[in-house]
Amino acid sequence: MKNELQIALVQSNLVWENPKQNRLNFSKKIASISDSVDLIILPEMFTSGFTMNPNNVAESMTGETISWMKALSEEKNAAITGSLVIKENENFYNRLVFVHPNGNIETYDKRHTFTLAGEHKVYKAGEDQIIINYKGWKLKPLICYDLRFPIWARNKENYDLLFYVANWPKVRISAWDALLQARAIENMSYCIGVNRVGLDGNNHEYSGHSAAYDVLGKRIDSIPNDKEAIEVVSLNKEHIDTFRNKLGFLNDRDEFNLV
Repeated sequence: MKNELQIALVQSNLVWENPKQNRLNFSKKIASISDSVDLIILPEMFTSGFTMNPNNVAESMTGETISWMKALSEEKNAAITGSLVIKENENFYNRLVFVHPNGNIETYDKRHTFTLAGEHKVYKAGEDQIIINYKGWKLKPLICYDLRFPIWARNKENYDLLFYVANWPKVRISAWDALLQARAIENMSYCIGVNRVGLDGNNHEYSGHSAAYDVLGKRIDSIPNDKEAIEVVSLNKEHIDTFRNKLGFLNDRDEFNLV
């Protein structure tokens, strides 16, 4: 088990519905990470922006972006994750892909499709949660709108890190800030959110506000808003264990089953 986890948060603009150009741009950004890192987190739909035109950008699990992620993960000796549009069995998914350095892949399909934008009409919602075991850490990945639904994020598995990839617009960014911190506090877990910046093809504006919080809700990053940035944050396992044992809040959590 690794006591410390080094995580690179990549806050970036996205080229609308252009997977090839986005891969090129992220290749340069990832190559610029000089620190030794364990995990690189990209935004939601990092190859396209938050599009409701999946036919323009959809790929398969053996497509170019997955191959690109596997090659970069091996090269950097770090896991890489983010979501993209995947077509499978005639359905489209907003799918988070987590690529391990050894080439193994784990996936999570967005549960809460964003009805305000009609995402539920275009993408099939996921049904399953996952816990990713990585270097002795338990990681729980979620996507954007999932942030508004605390039951879906509830820490029943004693996970160590909850992270969200997002295209969360500037007009509602105060909710993003508040809810990310709340998820860390209520779950006594590190919580990270990686959001995009810039304008998309629908002229929606994004202001970033990517952030990392510790188990007490203290912010541990200094990522600037409204511009592209990469920051590496260090997570410490002893920090989690110390405060969970000292405070014991998770011992009083309610038991429930999702149906």
